[in-house]
Amino acid sequence: MSAGDADRNERTIRRLYEALDRHDGEAMAALYAPDAEFSDPVFPALRGGQVGDMWRMLTERATDLRVEVPEVKADAEAGAAIWIARYTFGPTGRAVTNRVRSDFRFSEDGLIARQRDDFSFWAWSRQALGPIGLVLGGTPLVRGRVQRNAAVDLARFRAKRA
Repeated sequence: MSAGDADRNERTIRRLYEALDRHDGEAMAALYAPDAEFSDPVFPALRGGQVGDMWRMLTERATDLRVEVPEVKADAEAGAAIWIARYTFGPTGRAVTNRVRSDFRFSEDGLIARQRDDFSFWAWSRQALGPIGLVLGGTPLVRGRVQRNAAVDLARFRAKRA
């Protein structure tokens, strides 16, 4: 692998978040390898087509999502980004500013093979869920419920696309 691979991987990361800012889930999905893996505190274990469908679902629902990416770095095999998403959480109508760290591994052809996103679930939940998130957002109970709801939403979205 070469320095050109590092540049390509950095461009892939930038294209991912530019597409997210445009609410373009199709463009995002096209950047993932067919057997890609994704995890974050809400979607802890997505594989393959689930990854692209998650982004399609989220971007279709997004009404006021704005994304900024203050930091991107990549080498020939891996990369990382810090990005900030600002949006209204649909179920509660509450404003959210979520700071996320993403770590990437790339396939030989420059597609995203693995993405691990990390953010403070408690910070997110207190913004998105309000008082319940403030008091219980750090507990497995709330995290589990949010994960289950997200999984059900994704399964329904995928069923409609089938």
